Amino acid sequence: MKIIRGIKFGGLQQKIFNLMLVFILVLIGVYAAVSVYQQRALTKVVQEASVSQQASIEAVSEETMRSVLDASMTQSTALQAKVADNDFAEVVNNVSMLQTIAQGLFENRDSLLPVAASLPDPSLDGSPSAMVLCEEGVDYTQSEYLGVAAHMSSPMLAMLRNSDKIDGLYIGLADGTDLCVDEKSAIKLDENGDLIPFPVRQRPWYTGAVEAGGVYFTGIIPDAFSGRLLVTCSAPVVANGELIGVVGIDIVLESMSDYQSAASEGSTVFIVNDSGQVIISSDRTGIFAAGESDTAPDLRTLGNEELARFLDQALTETTEIAVVTLDGRPYYMAGSPMPTVGWAVVTAVDKEITHRPTALMLSRYDEINDDALSIYERGAKHSGQTILLLTVLILILSIVGALVVAGRVVKPLESMTQRINALSGSDQAFEMEDVYRTNDEIEILAESFASLSKRTRNYIGQITEITREKERVSTELHMANQIQNSMLPHIFPPYPDRHEFDVYASMDPAKEVGGDFYDFFLIDEDHLCLVMADVSGKGVPAALFMMISKTILQSCAMLGRSAAEILQKTNEALCANNQVEMFVTVWIGILELSTGKLTAANAGHEYPVLRRPGGAFELIRDKHGLVIGAMDTAKYKEYELQLQPGAKLFLYTDGVPEATDAENRMFGTQRMLDALNEAPDAAPAQLLQNVRAAVDGFVRDAEQFDDLTMMCLEYKGKDG
Repeated sequence: MKIIRGIKFGGLQQKIFNLMLVFILVLIGVYAAVSVYQQRALTKVVQEASVSQQASIEAVSEETMRSVLDASMTQSTALQAKVADNDFAEVVNNVSMLQTIAQGLFENRDSLLPVAASLPDPSLDGSPSAMVLCEEGVDYTQSEYLGVAAHMSSPMLAMLRNSDKIDGLYIGLADGTDLCVDEKSAIKLDENGDLIPFPVRQRPWYTGAVEAGGVYFTGIIPDAFSGRLLVTCSAPVVANGELIGVVGIDIVLESMSDYQSAASEGSTVFIVNDSGQVIISSDRTGIFAAGESDTAPDLRTLGNEELARFLDQALTETTEIAVVTLDGRPYYMAGSPMPTVGWAVVTAVDKEITHRPTALMLSRYDEINDDALSIYERGAKHSGQTILLLTVLILILSIVGALVVAGRVVKPLESMTQRINALSGSDQAFEMEDVYRTNDEIEILAESFASLSKRTRNYIGQITEITREKERVSTELHMANQIQNSMLPHIFPPYPDRHEFDVYASMDPAKEVGGDFYDFFLIDEDHLCLVMADVSGKGVPAALFMMISKTILQSCAMLGRSAAEILQKTNEALCANNQVEMFVTVWIGILELSTGKLTAANAGHEYPVLRRPGGAFELIRDKHGLVIGAMDTAKYKEYELQLQPGAKLFLYTDGVPEATDAENRMFGTQRMLDALNEAPDAAPAQLLQNVRAAVDGFVRDAEQFDDLTMMCLEYKGKDG
């Protein structure tokens, strides 16, 4: 449109002006009525178009979200099922191995000398040991089976030490006696030191295995002595056609917590057995909470046919995503079977959580639509004022012209309405056509609709891509965190048979993966190597550099070099190809266990903290060398500390003293020493908990800025 001396040429104003000259004294009243009617019709068109577009956006968004969830949930659940099945398969293999050993022993018992088996020894409590249990009224000394079964003590002890998921192993014999291997000898004796009767042949794992005639898994049952909830895998032992007894392995449910790591807000991950009972769950309460086998319900018998059909399918095959309604609330569910035990892993996600992106998108759509409607209303209001003024001036002369103009205005609007109605419920975009190119407000409105439709489709595509990328990155970072944690020593106590020392360590990264690391390992029978290090930077690059540094340090240490030589060789190796110019601070010490002599070297790391027997924790202000990775010609000096029995050494990274609160104040070295000296006689694990509690109490709700890594060694001396 063009405006010359206040008159519009090419718009509605020009059309009205031209027609007024031709059709004087024609029905102005009819024109006014038609104008009002058409404006109301146009407003209705805009409202109906908004409703139609919202419905289309919601339908397309839900379908897109369903597709993304179908791929991510199904793959994640299948991966969880595979991990869980591998762990249970390991237990089945161990039980089958015990069954084979027992059958071989009893088939050749005539050629074996009996091995003595003793009652529980409370002095061995906390350490793996083999012990005899028996039913009330049974004299274990008269057992014809126990002397043969005692040959299995060594392999059973080896299995217990090599697995963090096994709580106990045993072979229950048909004469009412039992050979048990675990770390809980004290609770099997009463307050008078007498053996507590153990109903071997009445336990679920014994009766179930005999009835099944092969490998058998119980539901969740309480331990006969400690009451801890566990699942037992057992198998009968038959030799020369005679039932000798049943071998079994206890699995404590706390050790299976790895399979719950996929759970997040609005989601639940649980394992259901072939009886429909929940065995392990990320929920503590509710329908998917785990319960004892005697009281836990079969989820398939709760009257929910959708849930029952889904669980039956999940126990036999990997399912596609399904919608199951529980207590009036819809859930997306995916399941995958565990072939070894005939159970299944199930993931349930609250459908309402998945609708949040759609709600956000619709909210943004309303804002865009309101802006477009506001533009239209302003234009319509201006046009109405202009038409009203001309109508008053020309009076009756504009009636006929107004009718013709109204017809010309309505035609593109009707075409626009038909086009919008045709697009309702589809994912096609509204596009400009020649009929809308009127060079006036109608064209502006059509362009607004076309722009809005295009931006809406682009927004849906962006939401879909962002959701898919977020799922991928989250999965990769989670796997990287698991790989990094597995490289650090994480089983405590690490050397149960060594009594000269006690050591405990922890590492809490500020991000999904971190650059701090600790390490401790025996170089030989009399030398323990301790390492505390901090890589520059954070995140994935720091984690990669950390793994390289840790590997090189340990390799150099195992060659029997001194502390200074280890740092020098590690520095030369890292400087040889350090294109990213990263570095690592390292404190390393080699403790001679027989004498307590500690030889150490420091490459730019924090001061160690030492507590001598009967004293307080104090900083050892040792001399620092250059950080590792900065200069290949750097040299390092050693120093010695003499540790007396009862001495404690505390190592840490700068994430501890530099932890900051909401006001950007640092925790500081003095607060760290105060936390250590609050209970200086505590065990290393408790000392680390005291320091972490002090840090958390100081920073409160402030975000963790750096990795928090700590290690504490207590030297007990040669006589331990």
